[in-house]
Amino acid sequence: YMLLRERIDFRHIVEGVERMADGDLNYKIDEIGLQMDSRRLAVAANRVGDGLAEAVEKSIKDERMKTDLITNVSHDIKTPLTSIINYVALLKREEIDNEKIRSYIEVLDSKSQRLKNLTDDLVEASKLSSGNIVLAIQELNLVELVSQANGEFTEKFEQKNLTIVQTLPEVPVVIEADGRRIWRVLENLYNNVSKYAMDNTRVYVAVVPESDRASFIIKNISASSIDITPDQLMDRFVRGDVSRTTEGSGLGLSIAKSLSEIQDGKFEINIDGDLFKAIVMMP
Repeated sequence: YMLLRERIDFRHIVEGVERMADGDLNYKIDEIGLQMDSRRLAVAANRVGDGLAEAVEKSIKDERMKTDLITNVSHDIKTPLTSIINYVALLKREEIDNEKIRSYIEVLDSKSQRLKNLTDDLVEASKLSSGNIVLAIQELNLVELVSQANGEFTEKFEQKNLTIVQTLPEVPVVIEADGRRIWRVLENLYNNVSKYAMDNTRVYVAVVPESDRASFIIKNISASSIDITPDQLMDRFVRGDVSRTTEGSGLGLSIAKSLSEIQDGKFEINIDGDLFKAIVMMP
């Protein structure tokens, strides 16, 4: 009888621990009626569950505070930054003969735009962390979006002598997505190529329709060796350029991944030597 009772108690404790392991940290193993050693084990398991629940709650609270801090600081930066950008734009309209002053204005323009992009990335990342995003899902032609992206980035690619080789269907490929968010995904991927691709190479762009989804694929040769994994590249503030000589923030791929997933899509990165390949799959 004692062996049978011990076996029943043990199974009861195992089931409780499994519920905690599955994420139900508020679950408590009923200690009433358990024998001595089983009761001690149940008490210890409940204490572990309490500790984990407290740690998770503290972690969520800290993450929320960090997100709020980033959002508030970013908004506070935006107000004076907008004024700086506007005044720089006014200065660029003036007829200034001094070449040195004109070069100073160009530097101010470049750096203020870079700061604006970084601030926008921080706000977007904080919104994604908190889930504070409202989507407007609609039917969009992915082929048209990619063609538009190719046109908008032509000038930037020409500066590095990058040639776009596109494989696009002649018929529309309709996806369900938020127009502004999916454009941000494409924009981040094209910007990533413009920053990190090797000069005088080709960039391969394709749209591949399937039965229940469509994929956008972009491939390029990296200017420097990629010594980190695809998963690490999609982490926040991680950049392929460890020397930080480019103007990336390390948020572009992370934001692209998060934006794809909240629209019921998938985002993948494959690395083969110096070949970088990103795939966005949308329903």
